[in-house]
Amino acid sequence: MSLPSFDDVCRAQDRIAPWIHRTPVLTSETFDAMSCAQLFFKCENFQKAGAFKSRGAVNAVFGLSETEAKRGVATHSSGNHGMALARAAACRGIDCTVVMPETAPQPKIDAVRGYGGQIVFCEPRNAARQETLDAVIADSGANFVPPYDDARVIAGQGSCAKELLEDVPDLDIVIAPVGGGGLISGTALSARALSPATRVIAAEPANADDAKRSREAGERLVEDAPNTIADGLKASLGELTWQFVATEIDDILLADEAEIVEAMRLTWQRMKIIIEPSCAVPLAAILRHRDVFADKRVGVILTGGNVDLQRLPWA
Repeated sequence: MSLPSFDDVCRAQDRIAPWIHRTPVLTSETFDAMSCAQLFFKCENFQKAGAFKSRGAVNAVFGLSETEAKRGVATHSSGNHGMALARAAACRGIDCTVVMPETAPQPKIDAVRGYGGQIVFCEPRNAARQETLDAVIADSGANFVPPYDDARVIAGQGSCAKELLEDVPDLDIVIAPVGGGGLISGTALSARALSPATRVIAAEPANADDAKRSREAGERLVEDAPNTIADGLKASLGELTWQFVATEIDDILLADEAEIVEAMRLTWQRMKIIIEPSCAVPLAAILRHRDVFADKRVGVILTGGNVDLQRLPWA
């Protein structure tokens, strides 16, 4: 599949508009003072299904032909993409099957089922996800909608940064988390088209730093089962997203597990909004690398707010 263009992002924005929220941008004097920067938080934790993943999922599902749609859709996901795809499929009235690791958070499992999706569990390894999904598709004939390495998905995710850059002009930096790379790829697409001077920075858990190591090695590296609280960022880059990360991202900054938990806790406490661990990684990276962001206008994409309230990391 070829790489998506900014035109694809624009078409995706039009296609998904009836089915998603245009999420708000919030600010925080506390975090501005802590970072010595002006931070503008794009709140995808308020998105349909609780995460930015709804953008790519809706774009993919509503981009299917009538013949394709009759076969339904399937994917693998630790939670947010699966939830988003199940909801998108329900909106179109088609079947959805999600392969999920046995360690997926219970609220995300419940949400997939709540949207009408069928779940097939697998071992918590990237290889096991793909093997299980291959068997599901062979049996059902469903259309595979990848969680990140797909032009339709990348274009849909790119609408998030497009909105941010339209609502908050003249940003010096946009920062978003990187796992499989769909969001950061779409972010780069929109930033390069709308604000070429804006730097695009990816934030990554130090315990799942395959994107940073891939950049340093000059080739895509795959990690099968990284151990990080940021469960949405355990996936490795795909072939399409690696091309964006290799050429269109200005830097990748890391945050350790304690920093991620503290950034999540502070956001709950100071901004009074719910975010999940993966969502906290950009703020954690900003607070760790203040020198990079000092005196800058920074767009921060808050990716999701789907949290198991019975297993809060600071409890």
